[in-house]
Amino acid sequence: MKRREAEQDRDVAALLAAGVLVEIRSLAGSPGRAAQDESPEEVLGRIRALADLGHNLPGVARPPRGGPVRRGLPLDGFDRAMDERPMSWAWNTAGPEGRAWMLEHIQREGRTWTPPPPLPEPRVDPSPMRPWQWVGLLLGRWPVRTPFGRRPLPADANVLKVLDTGAICALHDEARRLRLGLGGAAPWLRAHLAPDGVHYLLPDPADYYWPGNPDGRGGRIGWWQCTALLRMRDGAQVGAMVAVLPETFAALPSTLPRRKQVRLAHRVRSVQRDAVLWGRDHEAACAPQVCGFVPEENGSASTTP
Repeated sequence: MKRREAEQDRDVAALLAAGVLVEIRSLAGSPGRAAQDESPEEVLGRIRALADLGHNLPGVARPPRGGPVRRGLPLDGFDRAMDERPMSWAWNTAGPEGRAWMLEHIQREGRTWTPPPPLPEPRVDPSPMRPWQWVGLLLGRWPVRTPFGRRPLPADANVLKVLDTGAICALHDEARRLRLGLGGAAPWLRAHLAPDGVHYLLPDPADYYWPGNPDGRGGRIGWWQCTALLRMRDGAQVGAMVAVLPETFAALPSTLPRRKQVRLAHRVRSVQRDAVLWGRDHEAACAPQVCGFVPEENGSASTTP
């Protein structure tokens, strides 16, 4: 039963990913016709909402070969729920309008699908290290594992960098400027990161973003998907993803001893609460007079990571 539900989720993800692209193409290809009923800003907002809704769906539709997307991480209740129902994250973070769009599109295609249940509350604190992880730490073994059939990342990717708030925001500025596809929420982050916070970053590509992906997706991109552990303005530590060019990452300073890097890398990868969920919890209290964040009127700046 659970396997069948997982397969249905992947089929639905492929269907919705195609639907997102078709609708975005329609909106972008006929802005004059769309603008008869909506302003250009509203059309752009719809395109952005569809892109946010669909950017993870291709990864859901294509299961990783040989195991979890993030190898080297123990499964707990949250992870098991995602493994059993791969659409759980996309469905539960889509919001009412996004979920209504999904159901309408699925029904229009004549499919039947039962949405996944709510996800368990994500773990806020890092998970305790398992015995085999302690052994890896003692041996200095880097926790990011190479997927089956892929080439390992170069040695200069197996490094954890310690960054200040300005440096993290600069990476998001670059991701946005170059349209790398992950990150770009620098205006939002500047307002919500701890001004004097210490943040951690390491390359940690998912299976479908791994360089040299035989499907071509990873092979066409020239950046590394990096995992970050961010310190927010309220002191919370949350996870985030950002695309970083290899040369940009190599230029960042690295000052920590190797064993401490390995220990912190386990910590960075084990935090489940991410900046998106933190932002949703914070949304009700977010206001220019509180955080200093003012969304751009044309919707081109991310209001959440």
